[in-house]
Amino acid sequence: MPATAPLDTSAAAHALTAGRAAVLPNPSPLTYVVTATNPQAVNNAKGRPTGQEVALWVHQDTTWTDLTTHLDLTPTALHTATVLLRDQMVTLLVPVRTDTPPPAWTTPALRDGHLLLFGARWQPLTPLLDRFPRLYVSSANRTGQPPAATAPQAAAMFGPGTPVTDADTLRHTDTPHAATTMLRITPDGDLAHIRSGAQDQAHGSDPNRYLERLRKTTDS
Repeated sequence: MPATAPLDTSAAAHALTAGRAAVLPNPSPLTYVVTATNPQAVNNAKGRPTGQEVALWVHQDTTWTDLTTHLDLTPTALHTATVLLRDQMVTLLVPVRTDTPPPAWTTPALRDGHLLLFGARWQPLTPLLDRFPRLYVSSANRTGQPPAATAPQAAAMFGPGTPVTDADTLRHTDTPHAATTMLRITPDGDLAHIRSGAQDQAHGSDPNRYLERLRKTTDS
């Protein structure tokens, strides 16, 4: 349902400015996420090793544009990656070039020659996201627990030290939620399914059906 007032992101903004983590919403059926301007804060909030990889949140077009020259993608594959990140809101492993490696601030998101990227830009969060063009992000869960589908779940999981931006009035909290589906894209644009999640849950145990639908969508 529509919100009666803008989201109150003041506590999240204060935490992010101070280098601490904050929990933010995304549209259903995605769960909440935990984010920060540094990867260590994300991992600390989740209760896992500080050096563990985290996704780079490329919610700003300028950040995405800055990265494209470092990505090992054909022009067609680059278009596919853009659609997957912005419209499909998956988490995407994108190959990087060996001759022009990406900048150092992407290193926390680097896995086996691929950058782990998340690109959702949900309109209710735009005023906050515009203030923090470079963020690291992960599912809003403590280690061993499922990601939080509602603001109360997130608050109970992370405690008072990590502010939660409540957007449950904008979300369908009575439907199943899950963390993002993770895919990997090859330099020529082929897709591989890495982890099941919210986007492919309707396809059950057959990720190939989901990939086939995606190929048709991104080719249009």
